[in-house]
Amino acid sequence: MRIFASPSRYIQGENALFENDKAILELGSSPILLCDDFVYDIIGHDFETYLHQYGLSVTRVNFQGEASDNEINRVVEIGLDKKSDLVIGLGGGKTIDSAKSIADILNVPVVIAPTIASTDAPTSALSVIYTDDGAFEKYIFYSKNPELVLVDTKVISQSPKRLLASGIADGLATWVEARAVSQKNGTTMLGSGQTLAGLAIAQMCEKTLFEDGVKALLSCEQKVVTKPLENIIEANTLLSGLGFESAGLAAAHAIHNGFTALSGDIHHLTHGEKVAYGTLTQLFLENRPKEEFDKYVHFYREIGMPTTLKEMHLDNADYKELLKVGKQATAKGETIHQMPFEISAEDVANALLAVDAYVKTLP
Repeated sequence: MRIFASPSRYIQGENALFENDKAILELGSSPILLCDDFVYDIIGHDFETYLHQYGLSVTRVNFQGEASDNEINRVVEIGLDKKSDLVIGLGGGKTIDSAKSIADILNVPVVIAPTIASTDAPTSALSVIYTDDGAFEKYIFYSKNPELVLVDTKVISQSPKRLLASGIADGLATWVEARAVSQKNGTTMLGSGQTLAGLAIAQMCEKTLFEDGVKALLSCEQKVVTKPLENIIEANTLLSGLGFESAGLAAAHAIHNGFTALSGDIHHLTHGEKVAYGTLTQLFLENRPKEEFDKYVHFYREIGMPTTLKEMHLDNADYKELLKVGKQATAKGETIHQMPFEISAEDVANALLAVDAYVKTLP
């Protein structure tokens, strides 16, 4: 069986947060507005005021930083007490994943409003759940995707360039992983076969990122909205989101999850920065052509992504620690098992070292 999943409506553009009251009002009138204090000060207060103007009774809840069961259950209790009929997640990936889980438990619609384009979380019917200490714990899958995704490109243009680059790196894994799942004739995040639409979107995601990535980063640096920036925000958010969900994940994201088993400075890196090294590791495990591997390395360098163990803060890691990454990456249920060949924990550890050694030989 083939399944293609998507949000009911995706709206992207300048001032999208402040021009779509009707789309929000169709979903509920007493929302939880979940965002952290930083986001609230930047845009959340203005957005809350906008919602009040249209008669919504908003309960603003401060997101405390981790998409964990404890944080999700804390906000659920608030939603039950306030009889909330809608959840709005405003912020980054962990806020978004938490909002989806909270809405699912409360059995109410969810509006996803990303303030950065650093992950492909906004459109999907799943959440990545971590422990309170930030270690990967599990995926949660939902029966439906978000009812509404609002992507305000003016807000995102003001975000740090590093976060946009991280989203590009996360998006570049989409086709690499989808291709591997296709070669295995494996299953997607929906537990089904791939659709042609999902594969086509994943491939267009890669094409767009290579073509417009650098131009978009320069636009973000100047904090202006341009067509390349619009294209990259769509690729990072919509194309990557639809692509990974309906075409599947493989080794790159499993290796990212493996990195969460470690402690130390690696946790100062973003999701996309860790996925970048995971993507290089998958390409090495696949023994992809030198020209393809080098293309990814040079592009990652151009957009400031890590390509060596030193840049991953793992230059002092011993083999035992890298094996720990491999064991987490190859745990039961991990997406690395959608690769077209068997991969052991040792294979992952060896490839982590081999990527580092190879990249150091490149000019």
